[in-house]
Amino acid sequence: MQTWQEYAKSEYGVTLSAGQSEQFDIYLRELLEWNQKFNLTAIRDPEGIQIKHFLDSLSVITAFPEGWIPLSMIDIGTGAGFPGIPLKIIYPDAGLTLVESIRKKAVYCEHIVQALGLKDVIVSSSRAEEIGQDPGHREHYDLALARAVAKTPTLVEYLLPLVRLGGFVVMQKSASAKEEAENSRNAIRLMGGKLETLIPVKLPEIDDERYLVSLTKAKATPAEFPRRVGIPSKSPILN
Repeated sequence: MQTWQEYAKSEYGVTLSAGQSEQFDIYLRELLEWNQKFNLTAIRDPEGIQIKHFLDSLSVITAFPEGWIPLSMIDIGTGAGFPGIPLKIIYPDAGLTLVESIRKKAVYCEHIVQALGLKDVIVSSSRAEEIGQDPGHREHYDLALARAVAKTPTLVEYLLPLVRLGGFVVMQKSASAKEEAENSRNAIRLMGGKLETLIPVKLPEIDDERYLVSLTKAKATPAEFPRRVGIPSKSPILN
């Protein structure tokens, strides 16, 4: 049976250096230890974390154009740092902003960034709507990410305002991905985006349907988006 690192190499084209493997080992140990006190994730066994967190995060790379490397990334609703921190380990020169409004999870992210020796990482407890209207973040990033944070029409309003023209949004979604993407076409258009691909994701020994929904930024997002805190989730823009 393949190790999770071997699977990452064979399926995603990701070869970990010795230093990167050590960083993932530290990440695993720290998450297991902190999870006993703070309930950061429902996945509590090492193999589950390696597959459902580490591999699942690295699967995002399969949505990138061939040879493309992000120079700046933002992860909305990152929880215990997924998928942003695993991608930062792979792309150490890329700037990363982690956005997590639950303070205990943000504190863990701050801790693990230090424990892993990661540079050029910002951890913010602001809400996604606030970040999207902040001139320091708006239309600033090559790549905006989210995993299981909200329905796709809401995520589109969170994420597209954050990426520069020509930048990418990648959302990690479950079996409802196709239906949600179809219901998001109006929101994508209004935010200046274009729906690119829905890529099925397979994880070892996991039967659940998983998809990557990728968008590109074709036009500037109008100034009124994202709307005020709470509005995108309560009143998503539907077709």
